[in-house]
Amino acid sequence: MDLTTGFLLLLIGILAGGYGTIVGAGGGFIFVPALLLLFKMEPAIAAGSGLIIVLINSLSGVVGYAKQEKIQYRTGLTLAIGALPGSFLGVWLLQLYSSSYFYVIFATLLVGLGIFLFTKNLPEKLKRHQPSDGDAYIAPGDSSGNGEVDKEDGRLFEKWLIPLGLVIGILSSYLGIGGGWLLVPILIYVFKVPAHNAAATSIFSLCLYSTIGVIAQLFYGHVDWTSVIFGGIGVIVGSQIGVLLSQKIPGKVIIQMLSVLLIFIGVRMYFS
Repeated sequence: MDLTTGFLLLLIGILAGGYGTIVGAGGGFIFVPALLLLFKMEPAIAAGSGLIIVLINSLSGVVGYAKQEKIQYRTGLTLAIGALPGSFLGVWLLQLYSSSYFYVIFATLLVGLGIFLFTKNLPEKLKRHQPSDGDAYIAPGDSSGNGEVDKEDGRLFEKWLIPLGLVIGILSSYLGIGGGWLLVPILIYVFKVPAHNAAATSIFSLCLYSTIGVIAQLFYGHVDWTSVIFGGIGVIVGSQIGVLLSQKIPGKVIIQMLSVLLIFIGVRMYFS
């Protein structure tokens, strides 16, 4: 590998780590498309390498978010419990359906979610749908904050966390991009969790369930270590930058960042 390639991987890692930490999605949804489009890597190898990047990103990011006390630990842990078996299923599915299926599924999910987030985040709808960062909402059973949650709503919230985690785990391992890109908007728009808490909790759950997916990918040998080493250094730096910037970015801007990026990457994938 030449110096230019290593430097490019480092820069992509910094961008992926910073952006991924801010929106709570990990850096995989930038890093994997970069491996596919710029380096022409096989989908299975890109997914495996990307998942390791997601793990490195989330481990680095969770340290910063823990200091800010933004993580809802019980929510993140419950999601991770559901995501553990899903991670194995995702790797198994990747063995059966990759190549063209990988691109089509990936692009469709990204574009669809991006359009949904963009329309939900239009200015005239913000006050009705977007909880502000100052809201007192605290996930049921979470010990941080001072908010009160209706018990019936709390039971409904917890009832859906494990099934949601299962889906997140499958998509995370199959696509190699982590599941935060889906988890964060669900926490915000369905369960009314403030954007910054949703992003931090997503990063926390990522560092738990992505570990299982990484082990499975290592078992199948779906890793390009050059990309992981240089990209990993980049995401460590980028994630710390992202944690610092997240304090100054309004919640609605976080969702706008996520939606625009998802649409852009998805469209590019359709033409890859």
